[in-house]
Amino acid sequence: MTIGQSAAHGAARGRYEAWTPARGTEIIADHLALEGPALPIMHAMQEAFGYVPQDAVPLIADALNLSRAEVHGTMTFYHDFRHEPAGKHVVKVCVAEACQAAGGHATSAKISEALNCGYGDTRPDGQVTLEPIYCLGLCACAPSAMVDGRLMGRLDDEAIEEIAAEVRQ
Repeated sequence: MTIGQSAAHGAARGRYEAWTPARGTEIIADHLALEGPALPIMHAMQEAFGYVPQDAVPLIADALNLSRAEVHGTMTFYHDFRHEPAGKHVVKVCVAEACQAAGGHATSAKISEALNCGYGDTRPDGQVTLEPIYCLGLCACAPSAMVDGRLMGRLDDEAIEEIAAEVRQ
C-alpha cells in the first residue's frame, strides 16, 4: 500500500507502517500466547502504526474473547495509547513535579514554540507529535524529555534547539 491509497487503511507516516487489517491480525497472532496479551498487542500496534487504529478494536476483541467496550476502555484508560497517527517524530516532555520545580513550565513553552506544535497535537505536516508525559525517571536531570524514545535531561535552550533541528530531518 502506498501513501496515496485509501485513507480507510491509514497512510504510512514517517517510520510507521500503514494500517491494514491483515497486518493488525498478524500482530495479534504474534502476541496471543502471552499471558494478558491485550496491552502487549496494543503496544505492538502503536509501535507499528504510530497509534492503535479504531478498526483494530473489533479484531482485538474477537481474538481475546472480550467485548469491544472492554478493549476500548483499556485503550482510553491508558493515556499513552494514541487514537490518531503520530508524527514522524514523537517528542514527550516531562510535566511532573520535579521537572516543573526545575523550570519545566518555561521549558515546555519553549519546546512547544520551537516545534510549532501544541501539546497533544501533531503538526499538520506530520513531522512531529508533542506530548506531555508524567515522569521519565530523570528527576535528578530535570527538566527532561524523550525524543523518538531517546531520553534527554537537563534541557536548556541549546538542547531545545537540538530537538527542533532533529525533528526537521
